[in-house]
Amino acid sequence: MAAPSRSGSRARRRWVASAALAALALGLSACSQTTAVERTPAVERSEAESTTAVERSEAESTAVERSEAESKPPNAAPSPSPSGVPTYPSPTAAAAAAPSSAPAVSTDPANPLVVVNKRRPLAPIDFAPELVVPNVVTASGQQELLNPVTAHAAEQMFAAATADGAPMTLLSGYRSYATQVATYNGWVARQGQEAADVASARPGYSEHQTGFAFDIGDRSGACSLQPCFKDTKAALWVAAHAHEYGFIVRYPWWYHETTGYYYEPWHLRYIGVEAATHMHRRGVATLEEYLGLPAAPAYGG
Repeated sequence: MAAPSRSGSRARRRWVASAALAALALGLSACSQTTAVERTPAVERSEAESTTAVERSEAESTAVERSEAESKPPNAAPSPSPSGVPTYPSPTAAAAAAPSSAPAVSTDPANPLVVVNKRRPLAPIDFAPELVVPNVVTASGQQELLNPVTAHAAEQMFAAATADGAPMTLLSGYRSYATQVATYNGWVARQGQEAADVASARPGYSEHQTGFAFDIGDRSGACSLQPCFKDTKAALWVAAHAHEYGFIVRYPWWYHETTGYYYEPWHLRYIGVEAATHMHRRGVATLEEYLGLPAAPAYGG
């Protein structure tokens, strides 16, 4: 049922008051003439009081209506647009910027989203990417190599970190298949294959061979390639901002059962700004989880 309007309510109140006055007048007229004369002032007072009450009620109703009208929020005005067509608020920037789902897994070693781990070797196993020398500070003073897209992103990231007071150095970049053969065999010779498989990647299973991965150090030289590196200015800056340049910390804390490697806060991997930002905003720690791949804690055979 529809609610009565306020103007209708005022009319009914005025009608009720008038009816009451009429009934009162009829009652008085039934009395003696002398009594009617004596009560005439009372009737007048009653009429005046009734009229005043009705007017007060109408005034209060008007005040209520005005208050309700003033309390209603104004309609949201559309924001101007260069084309002159009104535009309205869109979803949050974070939701608009991040893709709704992860991209497909790639086996192309030249694709930034290629996954290289203890269950997924490179194909071909001796893959060699295009390489350039990035314009960044290196720890040894010698040149390091990266593929072109990673080198460009690294230059931007290193410059931003330096500007923010967290300068870093490039410790190690690209490693060829032949270099990894020598590195891995050296571990085996010193500590045996079981220990080597924990500390080093087998040839053809190293991210460094793609040109997308490198190790960083703090410009102070503190805690290089050690767990305490996580507390340096460079590591803290990278944890907060690396995704803005397309990088992730590839081997995060306590995910060795997924990645196959213990925590390495110095090991960065380029996967592209969109994917890295998506992972960061969703709180996804590993590339395996992001791409829906099974864990790779150990070699398959």
